[in-house]
Amino acid sequence: MLSAIFLGTVVGVSDGDTLTVLNNNKQQVRIRLAEIEAPEAGQPYGTTSKQSLSELCFGKQAQIAPRLKDKHGRTVARVTCNGVDANAEQVNRGMAWVYRKYAKDNKLYVLQHEAKVAKRGLWSDPSPIPPRAWRQQRRQM
Repeated sequence: MLSAIFLGTVVGVSDGDTLTVLNNNKQQVRIRLAEIEAPEAGQPYGTTSKQSLSELCFGKQAQIAPRLKDKHGRTVARVTCNGVDANAEQVNRGMAWVYRKYAKDNKLYVLQHEAKVAKRGLWSDPSPIPPRAWRQQRRQM
């Protein structure tokens, strides 16, 4: 069973859906934002998505609501940075897709639709490729 909600300072951002938090015990905890999927580093909008999450969270106090551990040992969680729901805001900005396989928060679908209609972020591309499909295409090359 995962621990309860905890606080920490964001000390690193790996990409648009992964960050590192320094908890109160001075331990670094890798966090994967739950319910969303951001573009990969080499993918269009990958760098922009990382910059967006950095702007939202880097150096700030974060509230981490753990859900589970993923196969890479990261804590999958909903993250709030200085009062802003980072998971939802990444989708709202067009910096991440709703991860349909795991999404439970219906509000995320509304935010994604609004971002798509407004052509924000990755939705400015007429046919953005989700990370899983992009990785699969790269392996076939």
